[in-house]
Amino acid sequence: MTATDPVLTGLAQGWCALSLLHGRIENHVERALQAAHELSVREFSLLDVLSRQHDGPGGHLQMKQVADAVVLSQSATTRLVTRLEDRGLLARYLCPTDRRGIYTDVSPSGLALLEAARPTNDRALRQALDEAAADPVLAPLVRTVESLSATTA
Repeated sequence: MTATDPVLTGLAQGWCALSLLHGRIENHVERALQAAHELSVREFSLLDVLSRQHDGPGGHLQMKQVADAVVLSQSATTRLVTRLEDRGLLARYLCPTDRRGIYTDVSPSGLALLEAARPTNDRALRQALDEAAADPVLAPLVRTVESLSATTA
């Protein structure tokens, strides 16, 4: 195998296309969320993940689970939680059954912001995908993303 092996080149090209699609989508959605709601993509994602928690068994996420869900390190997630808590969008409290555990919940103002921002996020995502679908290199990836959403709907 060499550095010019067609398989490696194809894999590298595919990875570059995937990275390009991700970057375009994230930038487009980021601009829309910032302009309309003063909210970053990561902040929106964190609020969304935390809003899905519940009081039943396994309903509250540990910080590592939250970090995995928003694709950040634990320390970056903790800093993000602190920033949103400082803005009054999140609240932390002790686990009622284990005083070592700390839970984070979305506050009522955080839920209101999330619900106001969700249509902006969805619209910007759709626009970014539509624009990317016009690029022959990205079109197959867009179709794959759309097929994934069809299977979970």
